[in-house]
Amino acid sequence: MTDRRPGIVHLGIGAFARAHLAWYTGRVPGDAWGITAFTGRSPDAADALTAQDCRYTLVTRAADGDTAEVVETIVAAHPGSDDAARNDAIASPDTTIVTLTVTENGYRAGSDVPARLVAGLDARRAAGGGRIALVSLDNLTHNGQVLRDAVLAAVDDDELRAWIDTNVAFPSSMVDRITPATTDDDVASLTGLDGALAGDRVPVVTEPFAEWVLQDAFDGIDRPAWETAGVRIVDDVTPYEQRKLWLLNGSHSLLAYLGLLLGHETVAEAMDDPVCRGAVDDLWDEAALELPLPADEVTAARTDLVERFANPRIRHTLRQIASSGSEKLPVRVVDVLRHRHRRDPAAGIGPGAATAIAAWWLHVTTQTDLVDDAGAPGPDSDVHEVLAVIAPDLDTTPLVAAVTAAADRIRTAAAAAREPSDEGVHA
Repeated sequence: MTDRRPGIVHLGIGAFARAHLAWYTGRVPGDAWGITAFTGRSPDAADALTAQDCRYTLVTRAADGDTAEVVETIVAAHPGSDDAARNDAIASPDTTIVTLTVTENGYRAGSDVPARLVAGLDARRAAGGGRIALVSLDNLTHNGQVLRDAVLAAVDDDELRAWIDTNVAFPSSMVDRITPATTDDDVASLTGLDGALAGDRVPVVTEPFAEWVLQDAFDGIDRPAWETAGVRIVDDVTPYEQRKLWLLNGSHSLLAYLGLLLGHETVAEAMDDPVCRGAVDDLWDEAALELPLPADEVTAARTDLVERFANPRIRHTLRQIASSGSEKLPVRVVDVLRHRHRRDPAAGIGPGAATAIAAWWLHVTTQTDLVDDAGAPGPDSDVHEVLAVIAPDLDTTPLVAAVTAAADRIRTAAAAAREPSDEGVHA
């Protein structure tokens, strides 16, 4: 174990948090901050980490090979069900930051995450604890406000609500680092890899790229000097949220649905297909017009994404990305379209957005065995029923026509992809 200060409590200690939050925190020079980690529902990750003193290997997988380093930032790991340990950790005077990676479901009515946070905050109030920040690292627009609303909705004590208003900050953040699920082959490949932890059973594999943009809303709250490790501290995270959602996440969704229809399995395979790549460029062109960022920054982000998506050694499966399109498309694709219409009511729908919506329509109606989305329309749905789920206000004749035409183009491309190639066949 280390002598790090256990100043951070993290809920949902999965692969992403270990590749991102823990990695960044471990890179901060000076005072060594530590993370007290809590899993989701399963205790398995806590047990595995505890068995190796909460140390693990982070494998950075570039196109030209792997590098490894041991991350030692986590100081304790507990099952998510350990209410007493979590309440004690949040109430501790050493703790000033609580971070979360609990997915979108963790903020919804019926989730136990807000109630667990409220119990911890109540314990902190009773212990006379000082100000604290709750930081969402989940892929949600305005995630700080979303987290605040979820926490306050779970409070039924007026005095506790007033204490939270005074003592708890909810900074928003934007995080980015592609981190596929670790496989048995990844574990086996550690043997002989310089820098790897000997006998590690729970390594994390990630891409070279990492980004974290964090709202400067920590008045009176001690935190790691994350900016010294490359974190961008800003007054308003919104433009960076939009850049990630509209460029990275929007194109991920497009590649997932279109790529599956064309017979691909991974992002890298789909990105190598001219049909998919052309649709992605269209989507990015449309998003670039609406992003409130300098053009050179948007161009640089696009260049980075091309390199990241093309990395053949990061096996990011399209099927994994394709889940929950009914929730993802409104913020990744439709939001851009709404901004486009506000800027120019006569602009109509661009080919990128039309292809993305059409590809999802064909995915949920022709690939039902691959659909993992409780909110998706049924397999017999028409385009109007699809729009009713993700954009009911945009069900107009021109938009329907554009999406229908895009669907016809996708069907043609899919049929061509299924035809056997004559390459290499001799008469």
